[in-house]
Amino acid sequence: MQAEKDAEFVGAALDAGLRAARFSLPPSSEEFAASIEPKNVPAVFRGVLKGSAALSRWDPLYGGLDYLLEKVGPDVAVEAMMSNTGHVFYGDLRSHERVSILFSTFMQSCKSHLGHLNAASDSSKDKGIGKESTCSDKMCPARSENSEQLYLAQVSILNTENKDRSSLEVLKEDIQEPIFLKGKSFSSINFWMSRAHMRSSTHYDPHHNLLCVMAGCKKVTLWSPSASPFLYPMPVYGEASNHSCVSIEEPDYSSYTRAKYMKEYSERVILNCGDALFIPEGWYHQVDSDDLTIAINFWWKSRIMTEIFPRLIVCSVCSQPFNKVTNSDTSDKKGAALQSLKPCTLQALYELMSLVHNSVEAVDQNDRAESASQDTSVCQNNERKKTAADDSSLLEKDPVAKIILPVEPLELRSMLLAMVHTFPRTLEGLVLNILGPTGAEILTRKFDEMDQGSTPEEQAEFYKIFYSAFGDQYAAMDALLNRKELYSFKVFQSVLDQYLRVRVDRPS
Repeated sequence: MQAEKDAEFVGAALDAGLRAARFSLPPSSEEFAASIEPKNVPAVFRGVLKGSAALSRWDPLYGGLDYLLEKVGPDVAVEAMMSNTGHVFYGDLRSHERVSILFSTFMQSCKSHLGHLNAASDSSKDKGIGKESTCSDKMCPARSENSEQLYLAQVSILNTENKDRSSLEVLKEDIQEPIFLKGKSFSSINFWMSRAHMRSSTHYDPHHNLLCVMAGCKKVTLWSPSASPFLYPMPVYGEASNHSCVSIEEPDYSSYTRAKYMKEYSERVILNCGDALFIPEGWYHQVDSDDLTIAINFWWKSRIMTEIFPRLIVCSVCSQPFNKVTNSDTSDKKGAALQSLKPCTLQALYELMSLVHNSVEAVDQNDRAESASQDTSVCQNNERKKTAADDSSLLEKDPVAKIILPVEPLELRSMLLAMVHTFPRTLEGLVLNILGPTGAEILTRKFDEMDQGSTPEEQAEFYKIFYSAFGDQYAAMDALLNRKELYSFKVFQSVLDQYLRVRVDRPS
C-alpha cells in the first residue's frame, strides 16, 4: 500500500490534454518557447541537470554540506520557515513564522542529521536489513524532539526586484540554467532545502516555475486551474489567497465536500536528483520532500496571469492612496525613551493615546470594530455595505490610519517601542480594540519599510519587544491579519461595484 501511495499517479478524471509531458532529452529553447510553454501544461525533464556544477558540488552524501558551508561562509543570515504544524508547512501566516537563522547553523544541523541517518543505515546493514533505497522508501517523517521544524524556503539567490534580499547570491556561480530556458528574464532564482521530511501545502504561483532537484527527491502533486472548485482556495482578499483551505493530512470533507474528488483530478510526479519540473503559473501543486533534499527554482513572468490575476488588481488599487509614505534615515535605539521622540512624533503619540482612552469603551458601537469579530446586527451589516460601496477614501474613515500615515517608518518604530515600555496597555488596546482595517494595512506597510532599513537582527529584536506588550501575542497577530484581510476585501468589493456593478458579501 505504501509503495502505491508514493508512486506516480494520474487521476481518473484528469483530461489527457492536462497530463504532464515527459522528456528524456532537453528541448531547445526554441522548442520550449514554441510548443511547451504556450500549452500551459506541466512537463517533466528527466536528468536535465546532469553534469551541472551545483549537482555535483551540493550533494550531501559526497561532502556537499561542507562545500555549501565554505561557499556561503559562517556569518550569512537567511530567512527560514518555522512550522507550527510539525512537518507540514502551510502558507498562511498563522501556521508558520519566518525566522532569521545563520546559514552555517542550518548546515551544521543538517550534518548532524546526516550523521544520524548514516548511523541508522550502518546499524541496519549489521543486522542484515539491506535493500536499495528509493524515493518512496525515504519519505517518512523525521522524528524530532519538538514539533516545530525549519525549512529553507524561497531563499533568494537572484531577485531582480530587490537585489539586497539575495542572501545566497554567491551560489549563482554554481548554477547554469537548463538549455531550454536560455534567454529567459527571470524574476528570481531561489534555494530550497529541507533538513528532514516535510510537506508544503497546496498552492499556486503567479509565475511560471521550473523546479530543479539538486539532491534528494521530491514528490509533486499537480492540479490544473480548472480543479480550483475541488481545492477551495482561500479568499482573494486574504494574505494567502493562492493557497487551498483543505488540510493535506486531515481534510475536513464535511466542510469541504467537493475536496473528496480532488485526487481524481490530480497527477503525482516523482522528481529525483537531476530532474526538473515545469509548473505553469496558476497550476496548484503540493510538494513532499525527503530528508536533506535540495532544490532550486526559476520564476519568470508571462502575460496570462498578469491579465486575469485578480490579486494584482487589488494590490494595484491598494497601493495608490498611500504613495506618500517615504523611507527615513532616522535611527532609533532599543527601548527608546519618550524624550528621544521628535515633537511631531510625540504629537502623534498623544493623539493615539487620546483616541484609545476616549474610544475603548465605545469601540463595539464604532464601524472600525467590524474587523475584530463577526457582527450579527443587520443594521450594522447594512452600514458596512454602504461604506464599502459609497466611500472610496477608506483613509478618511480611519483616525488611526490618518495619525500614523505621516509618521516616518523608523520614527514610528521608536514611538511603538516607547509605548511598549511606558504605555503597554494602551498599545494593546490600540491594536486589539481600536485599529481598523485601513490602519492595519498602513501599520503593516510601515513594518515592511522598517524592515527594509534594518538588519535581520534588528528586525527580530523589534518584533520580539513589540509583541511582548500583549498578553496573547497570537491574538495580536490575528487582529492585524484579520483587519488586513478585511481592508483588502473592502477594496476588492469596491472595485467590483465600481467597474462591474457586482455586489459580494464577505464569507462568514
